[in-house]
Amino acid sequence: MDRSAISRVRSFNRLFTLRVGALNDSYLGRGRPLGLARLLFEVGPDGADLQDLRERLGLDSGYISRLLKTLTDDGLAVVEADLADRRRRRVELTKVGRAEWDAYDALSDDFARSMLQPLGERQRERLTAAMAEIELLLNAASITIALEPEDSEDAKRCVDAYFQELDRRFKNGFDPGNGGYAGDTKDRESRSWFLIARSDGQPVGCGALKALDATTGEIKRMWIAPDARGLGLSRRLLNELEGLAREAGMTRVRLDTNGTLKEAQALYRKAGYREIGRYNDNPYAELWFEKDLVTEGRETSAA
Repeated sequence: MDRSAISRVRSFNRLFTLRVGALNDSYLGRGRPLGLARLLFEVGPDGADLQDLRERLGLDSGYISRLLKTLTDDGLAVVEADLADRRRRRVELTKVGRAEWDAYDALSDDFARSMLQPLGERQRERLTAAMAEIELLLNAASITIALEPEDSEDAKRCVDAYFQELDRRFKNGFDPGNGGYAGDTKDRESRSWFLIARSDGQPVGCGALKALDATTGEIKRMWIAPDARGLGLSRRLLNELEGLAREAGMTRVRLDTNGTLKEAQALYRKAGYREIGRYNDNPYAELWFEKDLVTEGRETSAA
């Protein structure tokens, strides 16, 4: 990786933490460091599930427990069992905590204004546009992709969301029981695989690979959540599935798609897939594609 890029990131991080007051022990003058203030703000007026909080903020259970103890000792929050699921816990702000949340909310607006105020209109536009771009790319970089059992709850939710989208978009709807979709994809030994993409612990995409024969794999169930689109995740997920196929000794991968899914067709063509004739009996497929993994590997090595 380019050393100058690493240096630029480090320089930006130092400047940003300084400018936003991350080094102060009294963030926005309220007597608490940034970590504690951020946790209080994330709990919010509506409260929050403790596990969701931990995943959203990327905190280990011991550290978030210590932060919550400070908030509860200060009378700002309470931690109680979730009435809907006694195995889970919810964090709620007290009346005093909600007043602190309001104070942080107003001060955060004032702080943002103080950053923009010295700049001219064109500079403000450049700064906010750059911030939006950085936020987008940081979100993209934080997404993880990993093998998971297809029968897990998150996998089922992803696949259900995928099927619901197909049902909305296909002219005559979609029936998942009408054939043509990858079956169990539990692990490497079963010659089938299932990947889930996660952002802050939450599933935002999935994809399946199934061996058709010793040298051919089929990619199915490629789906990205609407709020995770535009981050380059589809290509990343496709690359991961192709990588699994190579590891399994496959020399080519195939896939099919419906004519209404124009963005999928564009993705496949850009990724080096070529259109072929029908290879399966999927009633919803209207286009079929194939990619030679051996040829691509040679081209990459030559480059």
